[in-house]
Amino acid sequence: MNRPVTLAALTSPDPTRPDPMPVQIHRDLLAAIRDGRLPEGVRLPSSRAAAEGLGVSRATVNTAYDLLRSEGVLTIRPGAAPEVIAPRVLSTRPQPAAAPALSKRGRNLSTDPRAASYIVERGVMHPGAPAESLFPADEWAQALRRAARQRHGDLANYNAPFGLPALREVLAERLATDRGLWVDPEQILITTGAQGSLALVAQVMTDPGETVAMEDPGFMGARAAFLGAGLEIAPVPVDEHGLKPGLVPGDARLIYATPSNQYPLGHRLSLPRRLELLDRARAQDALVIEDDYDSEFLWRGREIAALAAHGESGGVVYLGTAAKVLMPALRIGWMVVPEALIGPMLAAHRNLGLMANLHAQLALAEMMRSGRYRAHLRRIARAYEARGNALTAALSDIKGIEVHAPDGGVQLTVRFRDGCDEVPVLTALAEAGFRPARLSAYCLAEPMYGLIVGFADATPDRIDRFAQVLGKALT
Repeated sequence: MNRPVTLAALTSPDPTRPDPMPVQIHRDLLAAIRDGRLPEGVRLPSSRAAAEGLGVSRATVNTAYDLLRSEGVLTIRPGAAPEVIAPRVLSTRPQPAAAPALSKRGRNLSTDPRAASYIVERGVMHPGAPAESLFPADEWAQALRRAARQRHGDLANYNAPFGLPALREVLAERLATDRGLWVDPEQILITTGAQGSLALVAQVMTDPGETVAMEDPGFMGARAAFLGAGLEIAPVPVDEHGLKPGLVPGDARLIYATPSNQYPLGHRLSLPRRLELLDRARAQDALVIEDDYDSEFLWRGREIAALAAHGESGGVVYLGTAAKVLMPALRIGWMVVPEALIGPMLAAHRNLGLMANLHAQLALAEMMRSGRYRAHLRRIARAYEARGNALTAALSDIKGIEVHAPDGGVQLTVRFRDGCDEVPVLTALAEAGFRPARLSAYCLAEPMYGLIVGFADATPDRIDRFAQVLGKALT
């Protein structure tokens, strides 16, 4: 090739990027040499011509050329255009090495059962997601700023990996007043959320091949944690009164339940069944995992204390998070463990690296202590209740579905009466920008067909549009 190449087709240095412009030019041209776009013997423009073409100084181009020359891929001689040297090691793309084989545990951990729930990656009215627009940004920023400006001594290192005393203490008070659960702060572990808590319990309390009983349909995150631990999942059906304790298999080592607001159907576990479940677990020496899912948002009926608050709580691990009241991405959850399990759980928690951010913990503790957390909860609870009722009303006249006003939470279930194929409906909704979940994917035994629809971000316009698209897709 006699004429020098045009560098503008290969690199576009930008002074706003973090890397210096000579480094950007060097990196882009080296990549072009590697993949064969600048083959052996091709000539580059002089530094003057290159500078004019790229809109940079000659010094910038000369520095980039010198970097290429130092790597042995460019020759520079006085009075001659720089010429590319393409060593075989660079000009020939290496063949990708075969990936190492995964272990059985690795295969379990890398399988995500949630993948079957959706047909698109993004969209509004996604189940389980709070409305970011309702996040108390100013209050959180102020609390976080105060926490960041403090000196924390040993707490800033590794001295409280399972949670800061300030947060554990205020959580103990809140659990007593709000959930009827009286515990010592030492029984509370701060985690990165419900998923981390579930994984911790499954890893510590079971061996691969053992059985865990869980609600059917049930929470995908729990299924992922149990499969990752190598457990056999025994589905237990639910009805309008919640999980049926009499159908829990006798060899179950763990029993997972969402008694306050069953996910995804939204039923509440009745008091007789709560007591029956505890008796069942005690009789077969099983540990109950109480995921207190969406207990902050209950619109109807008398409040019922947490399952762990009934009688002796030595057989229950209680899970909670700030995900719905604040934001899932803050990654703050908590679990209450029986006193006999404190030592093993603390050690395993540290070994698995489930430590939550120090400043976020302190900010949350301050908001809870000051009352701002509870005030924010009251505001968003009213908003979510109104949105859930509005969505139910908009869907109530659509033929072929069954929908009930939610008793709580931030999602509701739409059941297809005739077992209608979910995929065309999900596709139509996805094309309109919505991302509900497929109900059948949450089922392990007898399938149910329908949608799980989030309403936390359901504006009036979105509700109307959702109802129109759904009604049309079902006709």
